[in-house]
Amino acid sequence: MDMNKPLVGIVMGSDSDLPVMREASDILDELGVPWEMLISSAHRAPEKTANYARQAAGRGLAVIIAGAGGAAHLAGVIAGHTPLPVIGVPIASGALNGVDALYATVQMPPGIPVATVAINGAKNAGILAAQVVSAGLPEVRDKIIDYKEKMARQVDEKSTRLHELGIDGYLNARGGK
Repeated sequence: MDMNKPLVGIVMGSDSDLPVMREASDILDELGVPWEMLISSAHRAPEKTANYARQAAGRGLAVIIAGAGGAAHLAGVIAGHTPLPVIGVPIASGALNGVDALYATVQMPPGIPVATVAINGAKNAGILAAQVVSAGLPEVRDKIIDYKEKMARQVDEKSTRLHELGIDGYLNARGGK
């Protein structure tokens, strides 16, 4: 894999999804995985979406993250047009606050898998994409190991601080309840 070209495609159905999907690009940056990003709707730009998915593997992408709200067919449409793994990010929106997007993303027919993260879970989608890429890139795998070790240290530090300060002192130090 060429670390000078994007390895992960991040696609969103609307610019309103950008604040959530940015979390995927942020964590990919932290883990040293190059990415590209675009807006392409499964419904409003179906040909653009299908062409992107069809060409992704040939351009060197290894995985695609697709985030959408509402009917959220973006990840499934992309998965139907590419051999690459697709990670769906259901985006909270509308009257159902993302539950509709979750169901639309996770309930795929046999033969068209979409790995699905939590509603607004773009950070986890980015980590999962990095883990997929790391199968062939030990330097990315090492960064993921470091990232997880850092999280574990943070939990230990919080536990130690809770023990030292007690519940009220800990909460007060955090700025309240």
